[in-house]
Amino acid sequence: MIGRIALLAGIAMVGMAAPASAGLTTFKTFTGSYGLSTDGGGSTSNAYTVNAFVPVGATVTGAWLYQSNFNFNNTATPYDVTLNGVSAMFGASVVNGTDCCGLNSARADVTSIVAPVINGGPGGTYAFDVQESNVQTDGTALVVVYSLASLSTSTVAILDGFSAVGGDGFSATFAQGLDPTAAGFQADLRLGIGFSCCGQTNRIDVNGTTITLNAGNFDDGAQQANGSLITVGGNDDPFSTLLPGYANDRERYDLTPYISLGDTKIEVDTLNPSADDNIFLAAFIVSGEGVVLTPGDPNAIPEPATWAMLIAGFGMVGTAMRRRRLAAA
Repeated sequence: MIGRIALLAGIAMVGMAAPASAGLTTFKTFTGSYGLSTDGGGSTSNAYTVNAFVPVGATVTGAWLYQSNFNFNNTATPYDVTLNGVSAMFGASVVNGTDCCGLNSARADVTSIVAPVINGGPGGTYAFDVQESNVQTDGTALVVVYSLASLSTSTVAILDGFSAVGGDGFSATFAQGLDPTAAGFQADLRLGIGFSCCGQTNRIDVNGTTITLNAGNFDDGAQQANGSLITVGGNDDPFSTLLPGYANDRERYDLTPYISLGDTKIEVDTLNPSADDNIFLAAFIVSGEGVVLTPGDPNAIPEPATWAMLIAGFGMVGTAMRRRRLAAA
C-alpha cells in the first residue's frame, strides 16, 4: 500500500554548491507570473542536448541542471558535466538509500549559463549541449523557471532528492480553494526518473486516484543501456493519459481531472515495487496562489513589487513518521 505523507514545509533557499535535499522535498517555490520549462536527455556517448522552452519576452528567474547517476559500488559523488561547454558546479550527491545500485542525483545552479542565451532571445526552443565525463551518469534534467508579465498567476514548485521506493509522497497546499473549471486552469506535474527501463515501473496516485502504474522507462535516453536510462516529463511531451501503457507514459501529468472544486491540497503518492528506479525530481505548475508569507519570512524569495510574496506549502516528513502512521492504521 502506498504510504500517504502530509507535507508542510517552506522553501529551501539553497545556493549553487548546496546538495539536493535528502528525501523528495521542496527546493524552490514561486508564485506570480511564472512559467516552467523541463527537459531531459542521456546517452552512452556522454554527449547530447537538453532543451529549454521559453516564450519570447520572458526573463529567466532560475535554471538548474540535475544529474542522475548509478554506482554499483554504492558510492556516490557528482561527476563533471558541462553545459554549453561550461562546467556545472554540482553540490553533493543525494543517495537513494531505499533502492539498489547506488542510485543518486545532484543539482547545479546553471542560471548564469542559461539566462544569457534566453533573455532577449527570439523565444521558443533553446538547445543546450551537455557533455558528461562518466558512463555512470544516466543523464541530466534541465529545469528553468521564467517570468513573463502576461502570464496568469501560477504557483511553480521544484522538489528534488529521492522518493522512497516502498511508498512515499508529497503535496501542495493552497490558501484558497482551487477551481479546475476556470478558463485556463492548469495543474501540471512532471517527474524525473533515473535508472529506469525494461519494465521497471512506478505507481503514482493523485488525491487518492491511481493515475499510472507505468511511470518510468528511458524516454529521454538515446539507448537502452546503463548510462542512458532517464526519463523527464517535459514541455514537449504529451500529457500521459489515465493508466497509460509503459511506452506511453511520458512522466508528464495533467492533474486537473483529480482536483475537485474548492480543494486546497494536491497529494501525490509514489511506489516503486521493483525497488530499482530513482524518482529524483518533481516539478509542479498550478494555477493560483499559495500560502501567503508574513513580512520578513526568511524563506521568502525577493520578487518585483508588482507581484505578491506568496508560496505554496510543499515539503516532506521523514520515513519514520510514515512508518508510524502506517503502524497506527
